[in-house]
Amino acid sequence: MHLPGRLSAAIEVLTDLETRKRPASEALRDWGTGHRFAGSGDRAAIGNLVYDALRRRASHGYAMGAETPRALVLSVAVRDWGEEPEALTASFEADKFAPEAITPDELVRLTATDPLAGAPDHVRTDLPEWVAPMFAETFGENWIAEGQGLTGRPPVDLRVNALKSDLARVEKSLKRFAPEHAPIVPLGLRLPAGKRDARTPNVIVDEGYLKGWFEIQDAGSQAVAAFAAAAPGQQVMDFCAGGGGKTLAMAADMGNRGQIFAHDSDRNRLAPIYDRLKRAGARNVQVRPPEPGVLDDLAGRMDMVLVDAPCTGTGTWRRRPDAKWRLTPEQLDARVGEQAEILDKAAALVRPGGRLAFITCSLLPTENTGSIAAFRTRHPDFVPVDHRSLWSSRFPAAAPPVGLADTHLHLSPGSTETDGFFIAVLERKTG
Repeated sequence: MHLPGRLSAAIEVLTDLETRKRPASEALRDWGTGHRFAGSGDRAAIGNLVYDALRRRASHGYAMGAETPRALVLSVAVRDWGEEPEALTASFEADKFAPEAITPDELVRLTATDPLAGAPDHVRTDLPEWVAPMFAETFGENWIAEGQGLTGRPPVDLRVNALKSDLARVEKSLKRFAPEHAPIVPLGLRLPAGKRDARTPNVIVDEGYLKGWFEIQDAGSQAVAAFAAAAPGQQVMDFCAGGGGKTLAMAADMGNRGQIFAHDSDRNRLAPIYDRLKRAGARNVQVRPPEPGVLDDLAGRMDMVLVDAPCTGTGTWRRRPDAKWRLTPEQLDARVGEQAEILDKAAALVRPGGRLAFITCSLLPTENTGSIAAFRTRHPDFVPVDHRSLWSSRFPAAAPPVGLADTHLHLSPGSTETDGFFIAVLERKTG
């Protein structure tokens, strides 16, 4: 397929999203199933067009005077992919699979020198209007830049598994991808995102991945797992373990010494953890699937309980930009309610003098500092640790980010070049 045909396909996928209100990944998968003539390069390019359009839907729509699939894709082709409008027009005439010819009004908009003149701030940051004030609350005067940080393509980050390998070996294994060192974390590698129709490197077929030398994990996720500071010999609970990404990171930090209990309320989310533990060589993990009373014997015994809480996922909008435009206030309220219930259950597992690490992949204060403040009102025996000292001890070679406060830590694409994360570590009083 040539570019005009790929643009038509992207318009078709975005129209499907708009009509059927479903995730972009599903729409792209179904399009590929129904168009088997399209090669892997075509599918990658079409996916890039769709996700680029969704990441900056508001600003592309404003520039074009409409948020229609066609308007978004044409704007992406010119403003993000660097196509010249006149050349694009000529290519449409020569390709039977191309979209309809570019109209005079579209041409004027595509060649505007200041396409966002007069645009409100939430459009410039490509945020839902009702979410923008919450970003301002979290980031203060830097909120516009932080919002814009969520509009770029994300890299592929890898965590070297110290249980089986080391940084040099994994770098050599992946040298064909020219990996870079990821920010903050000493055992993180990064494969930067490409431009235009670049395909994401398929590292899961690499022998290093198959041997358990590394895992795919955003540097921010690696950082908050390390910041929780699980230590060798401890009794640790990963209360919302899911597929086990942070469980595996903690097992490596602990050198397989001590015990990690991996639990999740959803068996489907937990299912991948078994194969991942085996491949990674994590031998100090006991999986506790959801059953009545399955955690009763652990009450008051844990040195550290990690709660990777359900949230809106605003910190991952680079990777799932369609979720940005589906989020509602009602969904945010539901996540906050779930967090309160989970935190109360997790707190009962922490021993006196033990710690509770609360993590979200969100950048909204309601489900971050708000949830922690409400939890502390219900549980005054939990107090924040010194987060600045904790940062210095965990990441001595990394400069403290602007999102580091006395009582919590924010990571974000704009400030740390990672996905967005929040973590607050609390200690249970002994008296």
